[in-house]
Amino acid sequence: MVITRVPPPSDTNNNTGNNENDTEKIIIPGDYIWVEPVSGRDFDVAIGAKVITAEGRKIQVRDDDGKESWLQPERRIKAMHPSSIQGVEDMISLGDLHEAGILRNLLIRYNENLIYTYTGSILVAVNPYQILPIYTAEQIKLYKDRKIGELPPHIFSIGDNSYTHMKRFSQDQCIVISGESGAGKTESTKLILQYLAAISGKHSWIEQQILEANPILEAFGNAKTVRNDNSSRFGKYIDIHFSKSGVIEGAKIEQYLLEKSRIVSQNSDERNYHIFYCMLAGLTKEEKIKLHLKEASDYRYLIGGKCITCEGRDDTAEFADIRSAMKVLTFSDAEIWEVLKVLALLLHLGNIKTKAAVINNLDATEISEMSHVETASSVLGVNRKSLIEAITTKTIFAHGETVVSTISREQSVDVRDAFSKGIYGRLFIWIVSKINSAIYRPKAGAHTSIGVLDIFGFENFDSNSFEQFCINYANENLQQFFVQHIFKLEQEEYNLEAISWRHIEFIDNQDALDLIAIKPLNIMSLIDEESRFPKGTDTTMLAKLHKTHATNRNYLRPKSDLNASFGFNHFAGVVFYDGRGFLDKNRDTFSADLLQLIEISGNKFIQHLFREDITMGNETRKRAPTLSSQFKKSLDSLMKTLGNCAPFFVRCIKPNELKKPMIFDRELCCRQLRYSGMMETIRIRRAGYPIRHTFREFVERYRFLISGIPPPHKTDCRAATSRICQAVLGKSDYQLGKSKVFLKDAHDLFLEQERDRVLTKKILILQRNIRAWYYRRRFKKMKSSVIVLQRNVRGFLQRRRYQKMRTGYMRLQALIRSRVLAHRFKHLRGHVVGLQAVCRGYLVRRQVRRRLWAVIKIQSHVRRMIAQRIYKKFKFAQRHKLEALRLRDQEERELKKSGNKRYKEIAEKNYRERLQAIAAKGMEMEREDRLIIDRKKERIENAAKRKDEPLNDSEVVEALFDFLPDNGSEAPPPTAFRYLPNPPKHDEDNMSNSPDNMAPMDVEDLSEYKFQKFAATYFTGNANHQYSRRPLKSSLLPLVAPVDQLAAQALWITILRFMGDLPEPRYHSMERDNTSVMSKVTATLGRHFAKSKEFQELGLENMDGYNSINMKQKTRSIRHKLVSLTLKRKNKLGDDVRRRLEGDDSAADSYQSWLEARPTSNLEKLHFIIGHGILRAELRDEIYCQICKQLTNNPSKSSHARGWILLSLCVGCFAPSERFVKHLRAFIREGPPGYAPYCEDRLKRTFNNGTRNQPPSWLELQATKSKKPIILPITFMDGNTKNLQADSATTSRELCNQLADKIGLKDQFGFSLYIALFDKVSSLGSGTEHVMDAISQCEQYAKEQGAQERNAPWRLFFRKVNSTYL
Repeated sequence: MVITRVPPPSDTNNNTGNNENDTEKIIIPGDYIWVEPVSGRDFDVAIGAKVITAEGRKIQVRDDDGKESWLQPERRIKAMHPSSIQGVEDMISLGDLHEAGILRNLLIRYNENLIYTYTGSILVAVNPYQILPIYTAEQIKLYKDRKIGELPPHIFSIGDNSYTHMKRFSQDQCIVISGESGAGKTESTKLILQYLAAISGKHSWIEQQILEANPILEAFGNAKTVRNDNSSRFGKYIDIHFSKSGVIEGAKIEQYLLEKSRIVSQNSDERNYHIFYCMLAGLTKEEKIKLHLKEASDYRYLIGGKCITCEGRDDTAEFADIRSAMKVLTFSDAEIWEVLKVLALLLHLGNIKTKAAVINNLDATEISEMSHVETASSVLGVNRKSLIEAITTKTIFAHGETVVSTISREQSVDVRDAFSKGIYGRLFIWIVSKINSAIYRPKAGAHTSIGVLDIFGFENFDSNSFEQFCINYANENLQQFFVQHIFKLEQEEYNLEAISWRHIEFIDNQDALDLIAIKPLNIMSLIDEESRFPKGTDTTMLAKLHKTHATNRNYLRPKSDLNASFGFNHFAGVVFYDGRGFLDKNRDTFSADLLQLIEISGNKFIQHLFREDITMGNETRKRAPTLSSQFKKSLDSLMKTLGNCAPFFVRCIKPNELKKPMIFDRELCCRQLRYSGMMETIRIRRAGYPIRHTFREFVERYRFLISGIPPPHKTDCRAATSRICQAVLGKSDYQLGKSKVFLKDAHDLFLEQERDRVLTKKILILQRNIRAWYYRRRFKKMKSSVIVLQRNVRGFLQRRRYQKMRTGYMRLQALIRSRVLAHRFKHLRGHVVGLQAVCRGYLVRRQVRRRLWAVIKIQSHVRRMIAQRIYKKFKFAQRHKLEALRLRDQEERELKKSGNKRYKEIAEKNYRERLQAIAAKGMEMEREDRLIIDRKKERIENAAKRKDEPLNDSEVVEALFDFLPDNGSEAPPPTAFRYLPNPPKHDEDNMSNSPDNMAPMDVEDLSEYKFQKFAATYFTGNANHQYSRRPLKSSLLPLVAPVDQLAAQALWITILRFMGDLPEPRYHSMERDNTSVMSKVTATLGRHFAKSKEFQELGLENMDGYNSINMKQKTRSIRHKLVSLTLKRKNKLGDDVRRRLEGDDSAADSYQSWLEARPTSNLEKLHFIIGHGILRAELRDEIYCQICKQLTNNPSKSSHARGWILLSLCVGCFAPSERFVKHLRAFIREGPPGYAPYCEDRLKRTFNNGTRNQPPSWLELQATKSKKPIILPITFMDGNTKNLQADSATTSRELCNQLADKIGLKDQFGFSLYIALFDKVSSLGSGTEHVMDAISQCEQYAKEQGAQERNAPWRLFFRKVNSTYL
């Protein structure tokens, strides 16, 4: 370790403020020292440093800025107090009580992101220029109900203590937030407001409105300056009103001195008010078009500072927040739009371009571009000429006459800018009053409040004008309030109370305030006086100021009279003000020409802004108070309000001018600390007694700390206070005055903690005794209740014992009686058993005889059959043998006659051959019989094996569609097109995509649309959503019409039979009706046509014998009409089905006949179910619900597969209602993978294109069977054919669009789709007609003509016509 001795500095008046002894100091490496500055600048103070090493009398140190240097022996140093090494939370406890110690303490904490530091109850906040995670909800809960000093310094602690003191002492509080521009005053104000809103206990709408007022005021009153990106260009005092219980009831906002000159001009690298840039970034394209707005760079008022962006601000998002906040604060949409119109008006006024001209030898102004004049005049509601005259001319009233004269271009620009500033200033006042009308709710009775003051900080720019003068005057008042509260009143009260006290010198700025606005002939009064002179100018004003105050030490006169400025020595430094424009800004006048323009304006909102100016006469307007007098009056009112409140102070410090984090400018911070009086504050807080109570209040609050202290009205309060302080505080530094006790901050904290401890202890004693009394009384009640309960329980137990004994004796009696009866029963049973044995023997013998008889009968029949079969064989053999004998004899005779000597031998040989053939034939017959028997046995065995095999869906499908011929997996085209070439199976060029493939997949979440939920909500009666085979007593859904109820029950039975869950009915008669539903339709149409006029004319002509030519033409004409009639009326639904659906009187009998007359085929059931869905919209949901019910938890695999096939056919023909469609889609999605996507796609298509008019055609059934698209050949008039894919829901429009896309047809006007049957052509149009309906009609007609449906010769054409074909 290296030790060196350094002599103390010889100068005792160093910046540390302490004298050194004559002894030398021992410095070792690792020590911390103060190093005095070499330069003699005003704001250079000692800097802390750590000793690294020492060589002789030289030492090497590393200072707080991280710089290493060697110190010579003559360099003045001083040892650092241990409290200054790591830093302290409360600077009153600093051992090094000088500026360097304060500065280093702030620097250490700032580098650790500890931006808050206490000076007693005063909070010092250093702007971090970054977002710190110390303002969360957990932090709010942490600082609630905590005194200053219990937790680390935080702005929430100031807010909580002001709130606690308000409730505790019922006194208004105020929080004065001061500091230079850019020090963080606005953000501190927002944090205070958020904390008060959070802890008030009731998160009401008024709290939200108060918080939402801040974004609006910031948008219209804050702007980017060279020192602050969110500088408040106005002052505001927010007075928050609380009820007695501490709940926020309302608030009121006062605004001070808006900087209106910023509207028309800005300094370099500055912006206009935020609202303009937010509006241009956040408005929609349509809104910008309505307001004729473009980008921010296009407007002169927004580019004066050559800066239109602000780092860290999102103008678009903030505009949305501003609009939202305005709605919260009861701004209507119309009012918001009017505000936007006024802002747009200002931008257009700023872009009005003028040029100088000379008219009649007088300076004049001309408008060089009219576009912005037109827009501005339309917003103002005046004509263009009036606006131009108001800007370019001046009206003078002299001797009762009115003279209109031209003005120069410079004057015209000033008039335009004054107009803009006047409009914006009044708009800002209206916005503040609108906010107050929403949040200010005065109520009768006493209430307390907390005021938060956020006012412009001290400003000193390169060019300072009238606004900076007023702003700095306000800061002088706040500094005086701080000085008066901390120093003057403090020391005066100590003197009045005769406290032992050492007077502390401090910087008092009262002389500066006297010079500005208090003493006679002060600066503001001179400015006002010169403003009222018509010929007063800025030069004459400066001359008066120089003459009157040149000798005042706070007034600085420029060295040259040509310099139109003056200087002033403020508490924060010397500021020079440019006197040019002082009088105009102070007058704040609005020309009569502009007021006249407002009066004739058609914009009611702008007239409302100027209502006070319009109603004010000219003379009254001339006597109106100047801006400085108005500001002084409002500032005096503010200071009076602050004087009536208990203040809390927040001193904001700006660490650097670069607005960057983690940069600490020592000179800048030292200047702010010195001018804010922080050094004197620490000294007076350390030596003084900031906490004081009257003796009566002290005794009333702390008499519980020691025993024997009666209430204050029964004792000597001073003596009691002395006893309490001696017992609790001991010999610590406190003093008793004449009427008050004076305490340190630590004393107040200790007393409150002791009070909480003692009260908690006494409350525990009180609780203990109250609980003892409570539980004792409760025990007595319980004891008496237990006695009553015991009495009743004992009685109950005895009664129950008696009941048990009685029951036991009754059971004993029953047992004895049962044994007697059992004995009798056994005796009787023996006789009965004997009788039964005889009877059963008889019955068995009779049954045996009958079975024997039956066996004998069967045997006889079997033997008879065997005998008959043998007999037949013998008979067959005998007959053939006899026949062979006959033939042998015949051959012998014939051979004998022919003279053949071997006739017998030859005949015998042939005879034997015939016998062998007969025997072989008999054996062949026996083999065939055995083969038939073996086949029957094999079928029975195969059926038994298939019983346990798993279900094959393809087999179920084949069984259901057994009425279709098996023509392979794909449906062939009608035979009428067999001459056309078959398209290749993968010909993508000649086949367009089907509508199903083009439809996007639906990803809608349908998880909450469960069929079970729908059934529980809408099903009637006790019906549930699960599979059932029982007949329905009523419909599942509520149906109004009785015929619908009957139809629902018939549909249920038909669906069960289709799915195989219910057997077919037995025949009631021997005659079976094998006529299909389609045949009945044909018969019905035939009867209708036989009665028609055309058919009768055809019969008469045949009887009269017309010539063949006429007959042929007539027949062709009638055939045309027949096809037309058939195509229009053809329907696959049977007449009985349609009659039922149309509500015929015989509906019940008809449905009964349908269900019980005979078994029906799958096709008939399908037509019955789908027909009801097509013709009865009321039954569609019922049909789907019945099918879904049968598919839910269906135990039968075959039934489940049939149900999904039925559902896939139904969704292709008709869609459910809007109420059920999502539930059906959700049900389908949960179905088997083979059917779910297919059914959902068909449902979506049907729902979009509408319900079909016909049941499925043969082509559709084939496509459903194979789950493949339908191939439709479309023929053009040149003979070419295109094959398109279609589905059940395909419309003529879709096919026309596909064809147009395929052949590149851009104009489809006049093109339609046609269908031809035989020699008849019918138009399908290009609309919503279903193509498959027309094909179904053609198939039906072809079947009536004797052809098969699959061979119906229909053809589809695509052509353009200009006339209607019949």
